[in-house]
Amino acid sequence: MGEANTTDGGLAAGIDLPWPEDGQTSVMVEGLGDLGGKGEREPVPIASVTKVMTAYVILKEHPLKGAATGPVIEVDRQAADESSSREESSAPVREGQRFSERQMLELMLIPSGNNIARLLARWDAGSQEAFVVKMNRAAARLGMTHTTYTGASGIEPTTVSTAADQLRLARQVMKNPVLRSIVAKREVTIPGVPGTIVNTNTLLGRSGVIGLKTGSTTPAGGALMWAAEAEAAGRTWLVLGVVLHQSAGSPPATGLQAALDRSRTLIDGVRASLDSLIAARAANEQDR
Repeated sequence: MGEANTTDGGLAAGIDLPWPEDGQTSVMVEGLGDLGGKGEREPVPIASVTKVMTAYVILKEHPLKGAATGPVIEVDRQAADESSSREESSAPVREGQRFSERQMLELMLIPSGNNIARLLARWDAGSQEAFVVKMNRAAARLGMTHTTYTGASGIEPTTVSTAADQLRLARQVMKNPVLRSIVAKREVTIPGVPGTIVNTNTLLGRSGVIGLKTGSTTPAGGALMWAAEAEAAGRTWLVLGVVLHQSAGSPPATGLQAALDRSRTLIDGVRASLDSLIAARAANEQDR
């Protein structure tokens, strides 16, 4: 990628925010506007951030309301076999176990279970390939013009997107109370699954963070789609951001830590600058 430059047109123009130096970043405040971003806008691998679209499509096809748990889904042999993989993140499940749709979404999003993402794809569409068609259709409807999904889990480096495109998705998924509640959980216990399932997003509960989804592979580096709340001007604001391609080429754990650390620095910067951003928005409206 080429040298990163702050994008034009964001409310943060002229405000010194601590943008990550590499990769690409996009940030917005719901109800306030686009803060702009930094980095090239070329598509890059997004790793397990992909699972946000998987969850979005599943909930579009099989909506859940309130505390509903949804239909029961049986673990097939493939998902069980994949649960012991040392090559990718997975959830420990056994063939024949039955979990609700809500529990399956938790097993996919909280520990980032690749095997569960592919299981949900097969359950919904008959095959992962057929489900991917739905993912790309959903992306097109959301105006994600620089995004291509090739799998439900994000393990494939051919699944690529931009921070700006993923920010469009973040806005949509945070409108869904079921998905919003799942990604906010720091940990969960599910009967039949050993131990406590801990969220890979270690920022939860710090710096106002209430979601969303991590991703990390060597080609993708570290990635994070995040949501945080901030107080300013007598109200609570929802701040959404995406960082991609952090320390790409490094071991996944290194990239993920970079994405988490840089995101938290940026989140803290946005929260500290919120009054200035609100003033910038007001000034922009007066100039119209």
